[in-house]
Amino acid sequence: MEPGSSVPDLDSPRQAISRGERIAWASLDFANSGYTTVVLTAIFNAYFVSVVMANQPEATLVWTAILAVSYLLVMVLAPWLGAYADAHACKRRLLAWATVVCALATLGLSLVGPGDLWLAAVLLVISNLAYASHQDLAAGFLSELASPRQTGRLSGFGWAWGYLGGLVSLVLSLAWFLQGGRWLGMPLTDQQRVAGSLAATALIFMVVGLWAISRLKERAPPTGVNWRGAWGRLLGGWQQMQAQPTGLGLRQFLWCVLVYQAGVATVIALAAIYAQQVMGFGMDKTVVLILVVNLAASLGAALFGLLQDRLGHGPSLFWALVLWLGMVATAGLGQTEAWFWVAAHLAGLAMGASQSGARAAVASLAPADQQAEAFGYWGVAVNGASVLGPLAYGLVTWLSDNNHRLAIGLTGLFFLGGLVLLRRVRWPTADDPHPTRP
Repeated sequence: MEPGSSVPDLDSPRQAISRGERIAWASLDFANSGYTTVVLTAIFNAYFVSVVMANQPEATLVWTAILAVSYLLVMVLAPWLGAYADAHACKRRLLAWATVVCALATLGLSLVGPGDLWLAAVLLVISNLAYASHQDLAAGFLSELASPRQTGRLSGFGWAWGYLGGLVSLVLSLAWFLQGGRWLGMPLTDQQRVAGSLAATALIFMVVGLWAISRLKERAPPTGVNWRGAWGRLLGGWQQMQAQPTGLGLRQFLWCVLVYQAGVATVIALAAIYAQQVMGFGMDKTVVLILVVNLAASLGAALFGLLQDRLGHGPSLFWALVLWLGMVATAGLGQTEAWFWVAAHLAGLAMGASQSGARAAVASLAPADQQAEAFGYWGVAVNGASVLGPLAYGLVTWLSDNNHRLAIGLTGLFFLGGLVLLRRVRWPTADDPHPTRP
């Protein structure tokens, strides 16, 4: 095939997609979800605030600032990475590098102890940069493995399988917390508990991730385009979208993602910290909490994946954002632990639905031969949101004498903004080549 030609018909016998390859692609989510679950959501973030920074008043702000730096780097690199992957048809090779780097940096975090702020910051930036790159590159395979009418289903399956991967890491962590002292013949320190959890997470990422990559095929041909000019093309392409029906819909949707994903990123980065600082949860109970959230998220991703293919991207994402608003109201206003557990279930359902839904929507709106570049835009939006949301939360807690209830309440504004912008997105339909509003 000539450079720049479109992706071949996936339904032809020559390009038949095996069920095993789709499972392998979903296993990329299984591999990397342990990182975001253990490092960003459940264990290391709370350990950073309570142990590394000894619950200093600015600890939450420092945590969110480190994440902001890592996501800013991802924003800068994502367009070049996507364009390079398109130019050389090398998503598999780049995925392998991202897998190894993230796994090794995660293992390095196990060395972080009380007061090791700079070591934690450097390793966190490296690991999160590799993780985010892994996620963006994996998303570039979606349109190669599913038809436009099946992207929601396959994306939902990937997220659901991914959340189960996070659960495996959490179950191993909980087993280590409860039994590690008996195995070693002495009580575990907080650092030893976290170190064992991080080691298991890194091992799963490395083994499952490299296995999954070995099963994938690179179907998109090299475009031969100069990847160094990616940012110039990105900015130029952003302007050109305005004149294209499908491009206009993608542009409108990415603005929506930037806003509502800021709220999602906040919950991911601060859930365990909120549980410990507001509800008084210990590390064991926090792990159980995130186990519940991941189970609900897996269910939400699978159910909303099916719903998305039936109802369309707009309506299904609308209900996902309504769930998020219900979660914020329940967590912010509920005064008892029972209400907090209700909020955890709502957060899981909404998280699975909104994250899976966004990936499928981007794949549906983007041209078949520009998937990696389109997911470069998506990466900029998602990582920009990951700077905006958690940093806003950190600033609110710092300015309000660690009022986490106020911070989570204001997070709801991101979901409200997402609902408003979602109504403006113009979606293409099968019967009408001119996009219409949901």
